[in-house]
Amino acid sequence: MAGKFILFLIKMFVLLRIDKINVFIKNIIHQARLVRLKKSLGGSGQGFSVLEGHRIINPQFIKVGDNFNALARLRIEAFDRFSDQQFTPEVLIGNNVTINPDCHIACISKVIIEDDVLIASKVFISDHFHGEASNKHLYLPPAMRPLVSKGAVVIKKNVWIGDGVCIMPGVTIGENCIIGANSVVTKSIPHNSVAAGIPCKVIKVINHN
Repeated sequence: MAGKFILFLIKMFVLLRIDKINVFIKNIIHQARLVRLKKSLGGSGQGFSVLEGHRIINPQFIKVGDNFNALARLRIEAFDRFSDQQFTPEVLIGNNVTINPDCHIACISKVIIEDDVLIASKVFISDHFHGEASNKHLYLPPAMRPLVSKGAVVIKKNVWIGDGVCIMPGVTIGENCIIGANSVVTKSIPHNSVAAGIPCKVIKVINHN
């Protein structure tokens, strides 16, 4: 019995060591990818962290500030061309920005996220549409419609965006705003507001003394 128990302990020790080695190797690979991603950006500050599963298209058009922290499966697409269209996209992210899992930012013109913004999970931010709601584009398959921007998306300082929010083209969200979960923001929101709904509307103004 003692011999079997000792053999069991040896096997467990070996398995634990292998598991630790695998974790160590995975961490090294992740850090190497992170360094490569950071170097490929148009600009980046100190304290840069992006977890696994990210998909970054044209990182040269993306700039991030200090202490950028993105959790799993971040997707940022800065399109410089689509079909026969050409664009000059800019994604500008300030200092101390945290983005939670499964967020998607799409840009053909400009998306600006200023300092100290907290973005919850499954948030979609886009400065463009696939086509327009017009007869001109109605009968084209959606994937073949030209990309159309109604203007930049700007998220000002100290904004908190809840889970599942969609922020549409041409929208500015003012400083210190809170956007409720699952809202669809189609119009600009003034500073110091709590806003929610589909479409998103101001439900409370925070007095700023």
